[in-house]
Amino acid sequence: MNAPAARTVRHYVDHWAQRQPEAPWLIAPETGTVMTYGRLQEHCRELSRVLLMNGLQPDDKVSLMMHNGYQTARLLIGVMYAGMTVQPVNLLAQGSQLKYVLEHSDTRLVFCAHEFVERLREPLQAITDASDREIAVFPLNPDQIDIFDDPYIAHMPLPAVAEGDEALLMYTSGTTGVPKGVVQTQKAVISGGLFTSQAHRLTERDRVLCALPLYHINGQIVTTVAPLVHGGSVVMPHRFSASNFWQLAAQHECTWINVVPTIIAYLLNGPTPRELGLDVSRVRFCRSASAPLPPEQHRAFEEKFGIGVIETMGLTETNAPAFTNPLDPSRRKIGSPGQAFGNEAKIVDGGGRDLPPGQPGEIMIRGDNVMKGYYKSPEQTAQAFDAQGWLHTGDVGYLDEDGFVFVTGRIKELIIKGGENIAPREIDEALLRHPAVLEAAAVGIPDRNYGQEIMACVIVKPGMSTSADELTAFCRQELGPYKTPKVILLVDELPKGPSGKVQRLRLAELAPR
Repeated sequence: MNAPAARTVRHYVDHWAQRQPEAPWLIAPETGTVMTYGRLQEHCRELSRVLLMNGLQPDDKVSLMMHNGYQTARLLIGVMYAGMTVQPVNLLAQGSQLKYVLEHSDTRLVFCAHEFVERLREPLQAITDASDREIAVFPLNPDQIDIFDDPYIAHMPLPAVAEGDEALLMYTSGTTGVPKGVVQTQKAVISGGLFTSQAHRLTERDRVLCALPLYHINGQIVTTVAPLVHGGSVVMPHRFSASNFWQLAAQHECTWINVVPTIIAYLLNGPTPRELGLDVSRVRFCRSASAPLPPEQHRAFEEKFGIGVIETMGLTETNAPAFTNPLDPSRRKIGSPGQAFGNEAKIVDGGGRDLPPGQPGEIMIRGDNVMKGYYKSPEQTAQAFDAQGWLHTGDVGYLDEDGFVFVTGRIKELIIKGGENIAPREIDEALLRHPAVLEAAAVGIPDRNYGQEIMACVIVKPGMSTSADELTAFCRQELGPYKTPKVILLVDELPKGPSGKVQRLRLAELAPR
């Protein structure tokens, strides 16, 4: 992978535009439109000059509220190319949360799909009424190719962009309290893409199928920035669809796919490419991230589709990658998201002392891919790091003798029943072994006797049936009576963030009163 050492978005766009201007960077399958590296550079320079002509300055914030598409990807990269900070809005955000993000981020401009203009009207008016701050709105089609045409700006010089400049502002899902704005520098963004590329040995010949939204760190870094770093390409449909997933992978000769466990669960309930008459032999591996992959689904996917799964793990605060299983299938460990790659990792106890292999504690990460801090929140930023610059992930787990991490839960999500810590994932995986269970998630609920009891929410596979009593009996066999959920609810869906990760703390709201 021949790429410049400087870690800025502009360096990589310019590098590949010069080296392979006709090579594709992005393919929009709904329209058949291809954005080459040469065209990407033209788009980025044009957008940079238009933003500057309209009074925006380096470090200003520009928000995106759009589904995946040609224009969405171009704006995501283009704003960072300009030296400004892009702020992708979670399309699930509504009302007060949407207002908070747009107000707190100090955004100057929102590029949004036409369908979201009405949703923006009330939050933006409230911001104006409270502060007299006007936020410009630019409606457009996510598949639109050209939006500017001004020959007078073609030769306007662009300000320099440095590795330490802020590039990306991402708001966490906000399951507890208000969302936190994660600030990423140019160097951190590129490092996330670089570590992905290096871990999977990706080159200009590789092409990924992007089934994840661009308002999530995984979709942004792993499937959009990483190809930009190694000179590869991305196939980007509007959204994931189980009905055409394999068709897109075959038609566009993808060499790898990037998914989350929810997608794997849905694909497992559908036909194989061979049954559909499709050839996906070029797909070298499936990368799974953003949530733990149950071992049963991991094995079932590999057996059904004949494609090896590389389980990984990362955070918004680490620009997606932090741990990855090796590319060599013989060295992977099912049930673990792998070893630290690119960054460092360690396990500490409650006092911050390093723990030896096998001892559970909080997972800490340090590296070039780690965030700068939380926007306008110096106290939260200080709490997030220790004195040596290690990031508190809030995840609980342990490292084995080979340096593979095994995650047992979140500090705030641990179920403490009668003084015993119970990892929700253990309950999830037991339920997923039942043949009728498609998805499962456990959470702690208040209990007078134990402090907390266990509640599990279950989605049943289409065409199958079960009952709470049957699942309770199954859990007794798998887990024993102490860890068997006191309450099992059959539900139609689980509350999730944009990455597909279950928001466990919202599950507690479903508990019977």
